[in-house]
Amino acid sequence: MAQESIDKSLLQTFVPVNALSGDQLDWLLDQQEVCRYSSGDALFSLGDKDNTTIYLLSGKVELTDDAGKTRTVSAGDTASWHPLEHAQPRRSTARALTEVSVVRFDSFRLDTILSWDQSAGYVILDINANSAYQNDREWMIRLLKSKLFHRVPPSNILEIFRRLKAHRHKQGDVIIRQGEAADCCYILKEGVCEVAISMGDNAPTPVAMLEEGQWFGEEALLSGKPRNATVTMATDGVLMKLERQDFDALLREPIINTMPAGDVLGAAEKGAWWLDVRTSDEFDQEHLVGATNMPLNVLRLKSRLLDPSKTYIAYCDTGRRSATAAFLLKNAGLDVIVLDGGLNANAANLNEYLTQV
Repeated sequence: MAQESIDKSLLQTFVPVNALSGDQLDWLLDQQEVCRYSSGDALFSLGDKDNTTIYLLSGKVELTDDAGKTRTVSAGDTASWHPLEHAQPRRSTARALTEVSVVRFDSFRLDTILSWDQSAGYVILDINANSAYQNDREWMIRLLKSKLFHRVPPSNILEIFRRLKAHRHKQGDVIIRQGEAADCCYILKEGVCEVAISMGDNAPTPVAMLEEGQWFGEEALLSGKPRNATVTMATDGVLMKLERQDFDALLREPIINTMPAGDVLGAAEKGAWWLDVRTSDEFDQEHLVGATNMPLNVLRLKSRLLDPSKTYIAYCDTGRRSATAAFLLKNAGLDVIVLDGGLNANAANLNEYLTQV
């Protein structure tokens, strides 16, 4: 089995990857794992739990379920735009009928970036529409595209801006010093910073320049290790500072009501409504019977169509997007339960309730 890579234009043909913005596609491109198989090779087996999303790039694959029923997926067919046998554990065995290549992504990472991208879209609209942000739009929007904040639950996006504090500095001010303990991180709002590293007793060597909208100081907060570089103001400027306790709080998930499949089925029997927050393409391929499709990227706009007297069960593939949806809907005054682990983790319990198109 050989490994290779693909370009962004090919990624944009896949569902739900095609819902991502260009910047997030670039990040996803770095996460790809492209593999080639020979005829007869197994891509995965019935019952596997590999937590990966797999798309067919070339060749033909035969899928065989537990009853021995087979179907063939060929690259370029409509079926190949969607992940191969996406449920976990796998409901069939996939075997290459020809030379085959596929691209794999970690399912949770993919769902996380989808959730982040669609949530950030709301915030960018608010930033552009609010005159109070007129002088801050550039660095705020750049912040939202930072890979660092893929670690932050999407529902905490707005809280980032609430907790940042502005500090003005002069050229030559040392902001952080190599070897010191970390108690905060920064984003550069105005000006330029120089990054320098000391090796042994030698004088610090400049290694990078930081521009407006860039973060620094977060690595030591995440690792708990001392600062690995010295950062100095190269010009006068303004830094937005985030204290350690705020940084740690932003990394924590907000409290939402999650339930396993058995409990949510009970809630559904008592009148709770299924709410599918995946893209319409994902919904059209397979969804729970009776579910309403309200994709995360339009949820805030369409949430007014939901009945506030009802309880809703939000679901997606891994639970990541539905957790964000639950937070948004909770703020809108709606009662929402999240299917813990999403469809991928509950396929066995929910199989009889799924409908395929």
